[in-house]
Amino acid sequence: MATTEKLVSPSSIGHFGIRTTPEKFEAMVKWHLDFFGGREVLRNAKASFIQWDEEHHRMVIVQDDSHEQIPADKRPTAATVYHIAFTLNSLEDLATSYEQKKARGILPHWPVNHGMSTSMYYFDPDGNEFEMQVNNFDTADEALEFMKTPEYATNPIGVDIDIEEWLARVKSGEDEKTLKKRPVIGQRLSRYENSIYWKKPEEA
Repeated sequence: MATTEKLVSPSSIGHFGIRTTPEKFEAMVKWHLDFFGGREVLRNAKASFIQWDEEHHRMVIVQDDSHEQIPADKRPTAATVYHIAFTLNSLEDLATSYEQKKARGILPHWPVNHGMSTSMYYFDPDGNEFEMQVNNFDTADEALEFMKTPEYATNPIGVDIDIEEWLARVKSGEDEKTLKKRPVIGQRLSRYENSIYWKKPEEA
């Protein structure tokens, strides 16, 4: 039986939690404080609570002897959270974020223009993947229209970015709309195809 009932949706994301092992706990806390520009608002024997905005905490990292790492060779195909993305306001902010993280030993493994966003992907010490992105369109409707185009159907992955060249262009003051426009490279149906960063495991 069909229903027109409006289902209740969240008003915002409150926080997320990550499990880690005791031997990785301190490295994980430091990485996430540096990555998010956060502050530790509470620490107890098992957990660190991290805040970076008006919310009392946006993430919690929990350690326990019972937690087990996913083997590195299994992580790319493990049925788990794929990645979590966070949005910045401008390409200038993304460039500054890149430089600040680089100064702290945190480098992206995949800078890419998806078309609807310009993004940098990072792995934390446990191999969890985080994305810093800037929206390439002014509205969500414009982004969705792009995602319905034949170009996006041919390449739903994106075009890899040469990070130093991109950084120089941002710093030169080049128009952000020009920088955000994704080049056309033809088919790319996986991260590995037409990539300057990704190699299939058997090719690595």
